[in-house]
Amino acid sequence: MIFRLLSFVAMLYALGFALFAVSLGEPAPADSRETQAIVVITGGSGRIEQAVDRLEAGKAKQLLIAGTDPLVTEADIAERLGGREELIECCVTLGSESVDTRSNAEEARAWLEANEFDEVRLVTSDWHMRRAAFEFRRALPEDTYIVYDAVKTEPGLATLFLEYNKYVLRRLGLLLGI
Repeated sequence: MIFRLLSFVAMLYALGFALFAVSLGEPAPADSRETQAIVVITGGSGRIEQAVDRLEAGKAKQLLIAGTDPLVTEADIAERLGGREELIECCVTLGSESVDTRSNAEEARAWLEANEFDEVRLVTSDWHMRRAAFEFRRALPEDTYIVYDAVKTEPGLATLFLEYNKYVLRRLGLLLGI
């Protein structure tokens, strides 16, 4: 009986991983709704660039870069992006209060509330979007409108496996009250 139960759990885990791996986040359609703000989570290539491109395209009025190293300045971001100083000065906030996905969502909530925004475009890597979306839905008020805008990547098996385990463990931890 225990062997069957463990086999069933292993099968569910493997099927969940397969589903996770083939259903990564997608970039938002070009005609997706504009929002008041964009929040991009640091930690993956192309994330900040995509968020700034969306800001420049008028998809939002303000951008929070959540999880920025406290030593990073607006000048560093402008240099990384090959200019755009005016856009960065007027419309970009560097958030350095968060260190992980959960605290990114909490930092974003505080920034959105301080600016009285109730619409946000969330930008992160495709493999990270499911967990980020989960944390943002938990942290933000229910009536917050969220556009999910994933950065396309080609993640390796190890990246997918690690991210799937983080997602599953976070869900299980909440289920168990941890």
